[in-house]
Amino acid sequence: MERINVKALAKVNLGLDVLRRREDGYHEVRMIMQTVHLYDQLEIRKTDEPGIFINTNLDFLPTNENNLVYKAAKLMQDMYGLKKGISVDLQKHIPIAAGMAGGSTDAAAVLYGMNKIFRLGLKATKLMEIGVSIGADVPYCLMRGTALAEGIGEKLRSLPPMPKCPVLIAKPGISVSTKMVYENLKLDSQTAHPNIRAQMAAIRRRDLKAAASHMGNILETVTIPRYPVIDEIKRCMLENGALGALMSGSGPTVFGLFVHAGQARAAFDEVRKSHLAKQVYLTSIYNNRR
Repeated sequence: MERINVKALAKVNLGLDVLRRREDGYHEVRMIMQTVHLYDQLEIRKTDEPGIFINTNLDFLPTNENNLVYKAAKLMQDMYGLKKGISVDLQKHIPIAAGMAGGSTDAAAVLYGMNKIFRLGLKATKLMEIGVSIGADVPYCLMRGTALAEGIGEKLRSLPPMPKCPVLIAKPGISVSTKMVYENLKLDSQTAHPNIRAQMAAIRRRDLKAAASHMGNILETVTIPRYPVIDEIKRCMLENGALGALMSGSGPTVFGLFVHAGQARAAFDEVRKSHLAKQVYLTSIYNNRR
């Protein structure tokens, strides 16, 4: 095998809680992660010329060590003494810096693809172990589906699949610094935490409405006061039939869950007409694992 095409799927956080700040500066989290059918496309191939060569459809994206695709490829080359080079054609569709693990899922795709084309024979657990050194979301992006993430996000437990439903995604034209969000997060006795346990129970019952009712993201306590447009997008989705609407990750992307495709399409039109978001997508829950 000289080349492989890989879909790198985006994620949303159905629930995101932060338990504490650790002594090493990282935060202990408890999250329900969910893959959605919005993806980047990567063509990965061997080259006779040594090195790492990245081409992308977005000219502002770095193609050097500042790109997680490059970091993943370099890590695999160094760890396994790969003599041939690697070329990656990256077609980006997942919103960038959006709380949807776009960079992490691209890195995961490179680990998966290089394992295949170089016939390394690495198991998924080993790829996930490698991935955590690139980013906390990379192991989940290799796993995919519905999962509970704990620790800094690297401790993963597979959950029963979330009921499939339409998902509306909207990213406003702003950037949010993850570092800023976590630095300004207050965790005290007054902090309201999402009920992750109740949401997991609803998912196990395959109760979509109950799972949506327990959606919560503690990081909204930081982002929404600073960026009210996030709350405006949530309200627009809820007013147009979403069972629940939530910011994903540290933002600024908002997603909404719907029962019926027709209702989701109508909400898609309303969000676009509102001009609150720069990028709007209509997709669905994706539960296939690798």
